[in-house]
Amino acid sequence: MFRLSGKCVRHTKIILNAVINDESREKSRTEKVLGAVTALAAEFDLPSPLWLEKNIREFKRRARTRFTADNFLEVFPFDYMEIEVLEE
Repeated sequence: MFRLSGKCVRHTKIILNAVINDESREKSRTEKVLGAVTALAAEFDLPSPLWLEKNIREFKRRARTRFTADNFLEVFPFDYMEIEVLEE
């Protein structure tokens, strides 16, 4: 089972949080991560974030990254959105 946690933070307070589960076996890890991030964005009523080089490096190293306003094309009403793999 693949589980990805996401939260939106404003002024050091968690405003939104959710966990996405993916039990499919035929998808690759990358497909699971991208699908879960898209599902989180939909649940938080946000556009999907853009993956910048910094996010890719950080996610590969720690299985966690933060998306700031630079990662969104529309207005982003939070300080950041953080994702983290909980279980693979």
